[in-house]
Amino acid sequence: MFTTTVTPRFGDADGLKHINNIAISEWFEEARNPVFRIFTPDLNLSYEKWKLILARTEFDYLAEMYYGEDVEIRTYVIRIGNSSFTIGQEARQNGGLKAKGQAVTVHYDFLNKRSVPIPDDIRKKLQEHLITEDQK
Repeated sequence: MFTTTVTPRFGDADGLKHINNIAISEWFEEARNPVFRIFTPDLNLSYEKWKLILARTEFDYLAEMYYGEDVEIRTYVIRIGNSSFTIGQEARQNGGLKAKGQAVTVHYDFLNKRSVPIPDDIRKKLQEHLITEDQK
């Protein structure tokens, strides 16, 4: 599991100090970078080096989050397929689960415009961060 701490920005909040729903999408995207580094360590976005494409995201907003209090984003793998894998994420503030989400990501060859199998060495690294529902 990877953990990222986010300090909400003033612009992430509304007049009641509630965090806007769009902030979760941005925070979760940023917190996926350690997983992306497994595939592309330098995060180089060239067609020759970048190997991932986002296929689907979903978010569940469970409770309000507030400006002025750090948010812990937990990122882990919940499923590994042949050419795709699913990333699970949680946003926690003051110890409470406030939002959760998933992102289906595909190992992709941009030059040939097709998905490709996840190599065994990368699969092993993903498995190190695999957490099933009963392990949470």
